Amino acid sequence: MPKYLFRVEVMPEYLPEQSDPDEGVYGFAYTITITNDGLVPAQLMSRHWLITDAAGKTEEVKGPGVVGHQPLLKPGESFRYTSGCRLRTPSGTMQGRYFCIAEDGEHFEAEIPAFFLDDGSRRVLH
Repeated sequence: MPKYLFRVEVMPEYLPEQSDPDEGVYGFAYTITITNDGLVPAQLMSRHWLITDAAGKTEEVKGPGVVGHQPLLKPGESFRYTSGCRLRTPSGTMQGRYFCIAEDGEHFEAEIPAFFLDDGSRRVLH
């Protein structure tokens, strides 16, 4: 088992009530579960997101913690939060990384795997 390892799981969701397709506004929520699968307690200090819409426009978001928290996770502990974003297109992707500091002072990064945001409007016609 690695000494420093945060595992990140994401569940995205389209929010029709926060969207206005006629105005080019598509709202999405995503629930993220961060689990310390390493051997050392560690704290999530900051985040870095790349949000890309279907037109290829990328927005970069950086900041401290997540939703106002900088969770300290002991081995085996998890932290779950929900946040959101808006796109100008009905679909896109998000990916990024968390910057963390272990209790022993070691800095490491936790990758946020790329995930899709989609309003579900694309239909396959046979």
